[in-house]
Amino acid sequence: MYTIGMDTSNYTTSIAYFDGVQGENCSRLLPVKHGELGLRQSDAVFAHIKSLPELSGRLFSHIQGKEIGAVGVSTQPRAVEGSYMPCFMVGYSHGKLLSDTLKVPLVTVSHQQGHVAAALWSAGRLDLMDEPHLAWHLSGGTTELLLVEPVGKNVQCTRIGGTTDISAGQLIDRTGVMLNLPFPAGKHLDMLSSGAELTDVFQVKCPELEFSLSGVQNKVQQFHEKHPIPEETAAYALRCVSEAVFKATGNALAKFPGLPVVFSGGVASNAMLQRRMETLNPIFSQPQYATDNAMGVAILASRMVEG
Repeated sequence: MYTIGMDTSNYTTSIAYFDGVQGENCSRLLPVKHGELGLRQSDAVFAHIKSLPELSGRLFSHIQGKEIGAVGVSTQPRAVEGSYMPCFMVGYSHGKLLSDTLKVPLVTVSHQQGHVAAALWSAGRLDLMDEPHLAWHLSGGTTELLLVEPVGKNVQCTRIGGTTDISAGQLIDRTGVMLNLPFPAGKHLDMLSSGAELTDVFQVKCPELEFSLSGVQNKVQQFHEKHPIPEETAAYALRCVSEAVFKATGNALAKFPGLPVVFSGGVASNAMLQRRMETLNPIFSQPQYATDNAMGVAILASRMVEG
């Protein structure tokens, strides 16, 4: 049985299928003008409306004649009361139409739950969907440390830590604008940082599981004024983020000993961050499934329908 997943986030339009073992994700970044830090919701909605039919056509051309047993769709950023973004309604409307046409169940999940499922599947650790574990959701809009617990065949993600203000992705993208890089800037900072030689870092305070990154933005600006070399500034920003996440992760493992730690979200694919976490035995998503994608949504739909 094949399941379809749709995710229309604030950054990417994506649709995927999952056959119970393997799958495919088709996605497209939302178009953001150079020098800007994202889209208004109205523009994001319009971009999804334009992209989803083409991506759907591409995906369905690969699975013609296959039996589709369910359609999954992310309908909100997080599975908590009040979590809402209009852009997710584009995926919901398309998913509802498809499920009604095919007369199959429509499974609704959150964008964050989809991230966790995609990360675990791509890392070959889908078994952790049925066990408590820790997970980072590190993206353009979110930097949350989660306690993930199974609820039926889905997961409950409870925030236990993370940033108290701007996200790691926001800091990275603002650094990218300062360096005149395309949006989103993560992969560009990653490549630049490999050529850095300095090791300066601003030690973010993290007494327990939370930290603030708003002050780091000023530190990055000051560092760049002192060392106006893009490679060094990129590495400095990423080191600051990596150190903060490392401290919070270590503190979480002291509080929840023995639990595996999974990293999801686009920022989690950063090479410097991954190297910094090595001593904590982390589980990282494959890069193509770290960024926003619909694969996790399709996987959750498959699990929840099959029971």
